[in-house]
Amino acid sequence: MAFLTRPVAVRVPATSANLGPGFDALGLALTLYDVVEARVTAGGVTVEVTGEGAGDLPSDESHLVVRAMRRAFEVLGERPAGLALRCRNGIPQARGLGSSSAAIVAGIVLARGLIEDGAARLDDAAALVLADAIEGHPDNVAPCLLGGFTIAWTGEQGASAVRREPAPGIRPVVFVPEGRGLTETARAALPKTVPHADAAFNAGRAALLVHALTTDPARLFAATEDRLHQDYRADGMPLTADLVGRLRGQGVAAVVSGAGPSVLAFGIGGWTPPPVPGWRVLPLDVDVAGARLGDVP
Repeated sequence: MAFLTRPVAVRVPATSANLGPGFDALGLALTLYDVVEARVTAGGVTVEVTGEGAGDLPSDESHLVVRAMRRAFEVLGERPAGLALRCRNGIPQARGLGSSSAAIVAGIVLARGLIEDGAARLDDAAALVLADAIEGHPDNVAPCLLGGFTIAWTGEQGASAVRREPAPGIRPVVFVPEGRGLTETARAALPKTVPHADAAFNAGRAALLVHALTTDPARLFAATEDRLHQDYRADGMPLTADLVGRLRGQGVAAVVSGAGPSVLAFGIGGWTPPPVPGWRVLPLDVDVAGARLGDVP
């Protein structure tokens, strides 16, 4: 039988995409995690959720982790009789921190982990292609799978990514609001075309951001300037836009995290993040491991 008889668990990190000018391309893994345990059963699907999303997320086949597992099993040519999942979620839902990408990556990694030779049959490159096919954008799934700082793109064969090691001393701080956001709504606010000057501006800043995150964090303030998406989304997220503006007014490299509404700031030079009423302030680190599979403790 191809399936393991014991349960397995995966830890998947939160992510922040775009990072200012790196729209749909750049992403960073963060030390905030979902842990999902899975085992093959004799039949049916059960999903237990604790932590973020408990009481809101489905507990059946429609759960995103299960759907991603099913897609991965199809690629692997296997079909388990049943599945039992336990999700311990630390990633806030619908806040621009990659909760959907984490669920998708968790499902794919669990599916191949439950098969004796699954990792050989579905390596990370193929897993990234599949995760992007489900999610629709590679900039969140790439850092979740690979960890660290990633540059992702999509070609004729699907998604690809390269992983870069972040420079020492980068300390991401996430500001999480009480209200949720929707990626679809944020994306709908974007124009179909942008001025050539703005595109050129962002190309330069995105290239600088790669340098700043990997070599020279002192350049992060200039490197996180953006003209392609944040201003267009500001009316739909006024509190987010206001906080980004206030932090940048203090010289802090702050951006909208993903499609929002969370805010990501980079703490360098001993900066202490201030309390903000109505927001959770989470000082984090860069996760360098990505999705990690292991036996259930």
